[in-house]
Amino acid sequence: MRRAFFRLSTIVFRLSAIVYCLLSFTSCREDTISTDPSYKLVLSVDSLPFDVVFTGYGTSTKRVVLRNPNPNALTIDSIRFADGRHFRVNFDGEADTTRWQSFTIRGGDSAFVFVRAYVNPSGQNNPLVIRDDLSFLYNGNRTVLHLSAIGQDVTVLHKADYAGSQSWTADKPYLVLDTVIVRGNLTIQAGTTLYMHNRAAVFALGNVSAVGTQEQPIVIRGYRTDQLFDSVPYAYASGQWNGIYMLAEGSAPRAYTFRYVDVLSGNVGLFCQSENTSAPLPQLTVDGCRIHNMSVYGVVCLNTDALITNSEISNCASYGIYLQGGSHTLVHNTVAAYFGYPYTNLNIHSTQRDDVAAVFINNLSKRMAPMQTYMYNNIVTGARARCLVLAAPLPEQYIGAFRGNYLRADTFALPQFEANVYATDSDTVFVNNYYLYKEYRYFDFHLDSVSPAIGIGDATVAGAYPYDREGVERTARVDAGCYQWKE
Repeated sequence: MRRAFFRLSTIVFRLSAIVYCLLSFTSCREDTISTDPSYKLVLSVDSLPFDVVFTGYGTSTKRVVLRNPNPNALTIDSIRFADGRHFRVNFDGEADTTRWQSFTIRGGDSAFVFVRAYVNPSGQNNPLVIRDDLSFLYNGNRTVLHLSAIGQDVTVLHKADYAGSQSWTADKPYLVLDTVIVRGNLTIQAGTTLYMHNRAAVFALGNVSAVGTQEQPIVIRGYRTDQLFDSVPYAYASGQWNGIYMLAEGSAPRAYTFRYVDVLSGNVGLFCQSENTSAPLPQLTVDGCRIHNMSVYGVVCLNTDALITNSEISNCASYGIYLQGGSHTLVHNTVAAYFGYPYTNLNIHSTQRDDVAAVFINNLSKRMAPMQTYMYNNIVTGARARCLVLAAPLPEQYIGAFRGNYLRADTFALPQFEANVYATDSDTVFVNNYYLYKEYRYFDFHLDSVSPAIGIGDATVAGAYPYDREGVERTARVDAGCYQWKE
């Protein structure tokens, strides 16, 4: 028994010694510095582009891996910029460039390269393309990381309270850092872009004229131009900024005009409120706009007359359109409510969808102007079974008309509703009402070729709107929604 135990112990000892020697040899080999020029370092990416960089402000940090796939260690003799003015680098935890020399990466190991872009003001309105190379020099070799960015001068609006009128031009974008109040009239020219910082908001107390064109829309969006994850831009995340608020004070008439304006990925799109309950009420005009991906509301009208036409109002976590007090006319709009799970297979929102209607007509409030609503040739649909709700004490006596619409709702047995098409679960309405990030497919609310919204619109009403949001003519056939299906 003792002899067997002794033999077993000897075998275990010898095996341990062999394993130790092998590990020691491997370890020594990984730590042995090679001068062989055939051994190369490999970057996880060769090029690192940054999107728009606002001059005077740095970007978020991007990471690149510098890998040594060889069995032996390699020593980097030096790390150099070709220019060095516009990018900041932290190499494996070290930001001091004087300590980047003679840096060794063991065989099979890697180092991290962290990069930020920073561009000084250029004094010009047009974007400036910036390029630089970060070179890693070793054993006569040169591994290069190509860096690029687009520098853009901006007009910064920071805790601004303007007593008079303001005119915002398209010469260069605006970076709105927080709350901006305009007590006079606000004019926004075609082609203007507002980049809204976290919690930034615009409060307009006078008239608003934001008139873009199809070729030069006005864009109001979050300030992040980089990626949230690989293949997922920050633009897809809602709630990046606060909202646009029109607050009518006093009895003077107010007019708010938004034409070809894209309002994207905030909390609230357009919020209009008046304390008056009698004429003249503020007049909101929304035409050819896209209000998309809001973490709360799309359009809110409180004691406000509204004309909303040829617009897409989509993917709001709460109401897409909320109407309370005033006279409202909606023609050829697409109101689509597919916010969040299960229509997005990636959790990129800070909130979940409320179980509320996409369009809510509230005639129940005690302090409100008399109401009436006219809806022609719209699409109102989404995840909820009842996407259109008319809340009134006596719905059959509510003043209005609803005709030529495609509605996901209970069939309205009311005299105001006629010639509408009601959704079924088997309908395919849009090209794509999902965000499938692995397939690079984002929401597309153009009509599918088999959409039940094709050809159901009222031609008499459509005569006043002969073109859709993208300029496609409505001729012999009139489709519901803001997009005409193109055969």
